[in-house]
Amino acid sequence: MAAAEESEAGPPTGSPAARALPATAAQTTAEQPWPVRLLTAKIADYVAKMPSVWVEGQVVQSVNRPGTTTCYLTLRDTDVDMSLPVTAHVRLLQALPEGLTDGARVVVRASPEFWTKRGSLQLAASDLRPVGVGELLARIAHLKRVLAAEGLFDAGRKKPLPFLPRVVGLVCGRASAAERDVLRTARDRWPGVRFDVRQVAVQGVGAVAEVSAAVAALDAEPEVDVIVVARGGGSLEDLLPFSNETLLRAVAACTTPVVSAIGHEVDDPLLDLVADVRASTPTDAGRRVVPAVAEELAGLATARTRLARAVTRRLDAEAAALAALRSRPALADPHRVLAEHARSVTDARDRARRGLDTALHRAQGQVDSLAAAVRTLSPASTLARGYAVLQTDEGAVVRSPDDVEAGDWLRARLATGSLVVEVVDAEDAEDPADPDDSQEESDE
Repeated sequence: MAAAEESEAGPPTGSPAARALPATAAQTTAEQPWPVRLLTAKIADYVAKMPSVWVEGQVVQSVNRPGTTTCYLTLRDTDVDMSLPVTAHVRLLQALPEGLTDGARVVVRASPEFWTKRGSLQLAASDLRPVGVGELLARIAHLKRVLAAEGLFDAGRKKPLPFLPRVVGLVCGRASAAERDVLRTARDRWPGVRFDVRQVAVQGVGAVAEVSAAVAALDAEPEVDVIVVARGGGSLEDLLPFSNETLLRAVAACTTPVVSAIGHEVDDPLLDLVADVRASTPTDAGRRVVPAVAEELAGLATARTRLARAVTRRLDAEAAALAALRSRPALADPHRVLAEHARSVTDARDRARRGLDTALHRAQGQVDSLAAAVRTLSPASTLARGYAVLQTDEGAVVRSPDDVEAGDWLRARLATGSLVVEVVDAEDAEDPADPDDSQEESDE
């Protein structure tokens, strides 16, 4: 009301601004600015027109001075570092079943107010209700259904843990029992394991932001092969940061395997479902991230013993098989097998030679018969019996007396050599009775 009255009254009479103040902010200039009192008054008028609103947050500070009816609260967002002051009548706090403590989650119905003298914004509460466990569980169940529908809980996206990580990233509270449990258990199992410990707030307003930042930083380290997020047990409200959507999506975005070790075995924050491996306790996480030296040595000794027995059995079996092979007749007297093959080769060679000789004799007989037939049909054979072939100077064979005339010279071809003869007379053959007589006449 004071701000409104001041706004209506305007600046003091006689001041330079009273004579020429711009009506709107867009009309202000460097030569004609608004005074601070006018700006704050206008902001207060604008804020006063805003309706009341229901706001959820976490109480991080409450001040209730004795003898006053107003309680001052600081309401902070549960996901980011942002807060607003709230004023509430003490009767609102007295109406709460268990009072109001720092860290409690509440829902406030409030109207915004702007204090012109301080230039600050605050909320004036008209109703205040605590967020009960049932409502928190309902919200967690709703978020669980949403993330499950997106596939953040699917087994196919889970990454396996390395057998022996180079560096184990550990996100835990400052000087917490969870840190000691993880380190002690892991180093008892594998003394050479290295840790990159990031101590953060694991409860309260800054838990979500700090844990998410630590997980992202460890995921960016190339030597960190596995990340453990560990916290001891607590109430549902204490473990709420590990069911926060911002933190869950940060863990789901990691390329490094993440182990969730939150609370005890009965606790089930949503981080257990998003992480690649769920450990029931921080101690269980220390057992899961590294192998046990003693167990590995015992397993190695057992494997060596089994391998030695298997090799011995295999050698004994091979020796027995070799002895059985050597006792066979074929190996006892190897020349026997070779002798049988040698006889088979000799017999085959003899049969082949005899068959070849027979074929050659048969072929020789056929050649001789053909040669005799050729000789019989040969003109030379006919000449050898005393016949002659008459030819003219041109080489034509004389077949009839009409082919020559008296006085022609002819060549008579004999079996051995030839003669040059003159035709004295040519007569037609009457009917020679004997070819030899005709031959003799031809010779004459």
